[in-house]
Amino acid sequence: MFVDFAKRVQLPTFNDRLKIFSDGNDDYTFVMPEFFRRDCINYGQLIKIREKGRVVDKIHKVIYGNLPLDEIETTDVENYNGILRERLSRLVRKTKCFGKRKSRLENALHLFQFYWNFMHPLKKNLTPAIMEGQATKIWTWGNLLHAKLKYL
Repeated sequence: MFVDFAKRVQLPTFNDRLKIFSDGNDDYTFVMPEFFRRDCINYGQLIKIREKGRVVDKIHKVIYGNLPLDEIETTDVENYNGILRERLSRLVRKTKCFGKRKSRLENALHLFQFYWNFMHPLKKNLTPAIMEGQATKIWTWGNLLHAKLKYL
C-alpha cells in the first residue's frame, strides 16, 4: 500500500512549487536541496524573538523561492507537533511505552500518519487523504487490519 502511495505522490515542479515553513534553524536550509530542487520549493523561516519566555516579535524570511512574507507561518507545524506529543506518549518522556529502538518509533509514526491522513476526519467529514484524492472513503481500523497487502 505504501509503495503504491509513494508512486502516486508527485515531486514539486517549477510551476507547482512545494511550500515549506520552519523556525530559524539553519540546518533546514542545507537539507532542503538534498530532497528538492531549489527552484521547485518556496521555503520561508519564521524566527520568533522572545523576552522572558514571551514572543515579542516575529521575523519572516524567504530562503528559497518567492513568497509573500505574511504567508510564512509555523502554526500548522506547531499544532501537528502538539498533536503528535498528545497521541504518541513515546515522544514526550520515558514511560512504559518509551521505545529504545528507532524502528519502533518509526513504525508508531507511520501508523499515526495513516490514522491521521486516512481515518481522522478534519473538515466536512473528509480526511486529508480524501481531500488529496488518495482515498474515496474514511478508513476504519477494521479496513486497515483486514487490508490485503501486496508484496513485491
